[in-house]
Amino acid sequence: MASSKRKVFVVGVGMTKFEKPGRREDFDYPQMAEEAGQRALDDAGIPYSAVQQAVVGYVYGDSSCGQRALYGLGMTGIPIYNVNNNCATGSSALFIGKQLIEGGLCDCIMALGFEKMERGSLGAKFTDRTIPMDRHMGVMTEIEELSGAPPTPQMFGNAGREHMRKYGTTLDHFAKIAEKNHNHSVNNPYSQFQKSYTLEQIKTSPAVHEPLTKLQCCPTSDGGAAVIIASEDFVRRNGLEPQAIEIVAMEMATDFPSTFHEKSSMKLVGYDMTKAAADRVFMKAGCRINDVDVVELHDCFSANELITYEALGLCQPGEAGAFIDRGDNTYGGKYVVNPSGGLISKGHPLGATGLAQCSELTWQLRGVCGKRQVSNAQLALQHNVGLGGAVVVALYRHGFPAFKGQRSATSARPNYAIQSTAAAKDVSEFKAKLVFDELKKRLDAEPGLAKKVNATFLFKIRNGPGNQEASWFADLKSSPPTISVGEGKAQCTITMKDADFLDMMTGKLDGQQAFFKGKLKISGNMMLANKLKDLQPRGGKSKL
Repeated sequence: MASSKRKVFVVGVGMTKFEKPGRREDFDYPQMAEEAGQRALDDAGIPYSAVQQAVVGYVYGDSSCGQRALYGLGMTGIPIYNVNNNCATGSSALFIGKQLIEGGLCDCIMALGFEKMERGSLGAKFTDRTIPMDRHMGVMTEIEELSGAPPTPQMFGNAGREHMRKYGTTLDHFAKIAEKNHNHSVNNPYSQFQKSYTLEQIKTSPAVHEPLTKLQCCPTSDGGAAVIIASEDFVRRNGLEPQAIEIVAMEMATDFPSTFHEKSSMKLVGYDMTKAAADRVFMKAGCRINDVDVVELHDCFSANELITYEALGLCQPGEAGAFIDRGDNTYGGKYVVNPSGGLISKGHPLGATGLAQCSELTWQLRGVCGKRQVSNAQLALQHNVGLGGAVVVALYRHGFPAFKGQRSATSARPNYAIQSTAAAKDVSEFKAKLVFDELKKRLDAEPGLAKKVNATFLFKIRNGPGNQEASWFADLKSSPPTISVGEGKAQCTITMKDADFLDMMTGKLDGQQAFFKGKLKISGNMMLANKLKDLQPRGGKSKL
């Protein structure tokens, strides 16, 4: 029966920058969902109408937030499921979607996750009923003496203490994990924190619950992430082989009796769940842990990353300290673990975390991660755990290695850039027209400008006069270069509101900030968008 299951591929990923709760204005969950979801759709080159079902994950929110979130992308009447599996919510949404495609019920599904969080430590929201973690908390009090720290760092900190007692692990080992992840995050523009710290700074940051200090604990975060998965037929029909990443195997496990009966703090936070899911994944995939190149695992606290090394099989039980000391968890070592910066630095908006992990591994396997790229990454491992409990473990690889590095066949499928309510017949009142008129003058005056850029762009300008949309096609590869109203086959498509586009091209709006705030949407070859700065009118000569 297992052999009849269809292959499932990740064809589009997108996420917001993870933020400190409340830092970004107008960043409620519908905005998070639209920003992340549209980026995933643009990455896949498909419209929302191609999505047949959606699975949406969040932890803190009212019923049917998934519908409210997705209605910003479209209202197509599709089934939308809402999922809550604590910190494993995002990967649980992906797991459900994968099963729907495997079973032949769908060809294209969106998994979406988001979280709008409060500042500070997490707490129970409903105090008039049994809390899901009551048995876990009861066992914790039997194993260790309660401290004044919040419950979650106590549970994971106690797991670290158990490892120290059993295997002689030191405080430095936990601190080195945080040092590594903070260093990795410096090269991740989506990360909430992008600052490195010395080992001493990490060890002397405010104590939370031994062995954990503040810089070894993930922060609460606002943010969203989305993943488009599809069947092999869908991939081939739409020419998506160059970017399609196969989900080789994915398993979910929940608590075993050992969680409560063996009086182990490590098992209380998911050690046995993780090991069981990982064992099943490698058995189904027919490969070994030694084949893995890059790992995104659930480092909500440095203590959890350490015990997870052993649960996943990255090293043998009791050998995590030596594994860390050898540098086998970072660049130049046996594996690169959490190149994104992990939860400790990237942030942890609960419903989005698992899908952000998938996004990072997808980019790694495509080879597009820039300074944080893991050299020759072929096989990627994901681990996402939620207390209460659930864990998802998955393996990914490029689905069509012969196509890796090629550009997806966008010309073989419709242009799926965002459409507005009406296309403009007269563009004379568009603010963007001023930009393109000025650019034409520069191209005439500076013959080398087009050669320097050497690319084709389609600019989709929304919310112009009367809420209309207009398009400009710039062919800077032709001789002579041309800019015309209308559409054409472009290497890079830019979608912006009319006023925002003028602000960006005149330097009033930073392009990178516009992208992370969802004001600038890019599809096709995203790297070419960096060349837009060469096209910006020069302050001294511009008449804008």
